[in-house]
Amino acid sequence: MIRKLLATLVLMLLATSAWANMCPSLMSEIDDALQDEATVSQLDESTLEEVKELRAQGEEAHDAGNHDESVAQLQQAKELLGI
Repeated sequence: MIRKLLATLVLMLLATSAWANMCPSLMSEIDDALQDEATVSQLDESTLEEVKELRAQGEEAHDAGNHDESVAQLQQAKELLGI
């Protein structure tokens, strides 16, 4: 019983760590897209501002340890960017 509990805890920690490592990767993809003039030129001003806001909120959520929220916001920003 204790072994199963410990195994479950280890798996949970590994899963959380994987989400935490995913956030910086997503932020980097968004940052690269925002540096690409061809990508940015296809967006209107309101969409561009929404992408930047989602990117900032994703980083804040990541820094606060809310990795599920961070990933969701960053994925939404990527969708708006078309990447």
